[in-house]
Amino acid sequence: QVQLVESGGGLVQAGGSLRLSCAASGLTFGYYTMAWFRQAPGKERELVAALIWSGGSPYYADSVKGRFTISRDNAKNTVYLQMNSLKPEDTAVYYCAARYRMGPSSSASQYNYWGQGTQVTVSS
Repeated sequence: QVQLVESGGGLVQAGGSLRLSCAASGLTFGYYTMAWFRQAPGKERELVAALIWSGGSPYYADSVKGRFTISRDNAKNTVYLQMNSLKPEDTAVYYCAARYRMGPSSSASQYNYWGQGTQVTVSS
């Protein structure tokens, strides 16, 4: 059974930091592009960051560029999202997603597997 399990969400003040983790099991991790999406109340799910199997050419949404860093440890089957200088508009449920043998896509429908999500709340 394929599982993606996110952790590390929580409540932080504006300007603070959080590190999200996504542990994958039941798949060959190195065959998948890994991505982080987020969905705020009343808004569509949006791509935040993505990283191909080799770890090269990371993608970042303009809204998080310079503040967030995506990384992966293929030996641990884990992808991370380091979030610094958090803003209230970063408040959302953050989801981990996996796409088989293809590069990043901004379309959520193109990903094969999803985690359950973890809540990130940034207070002002």
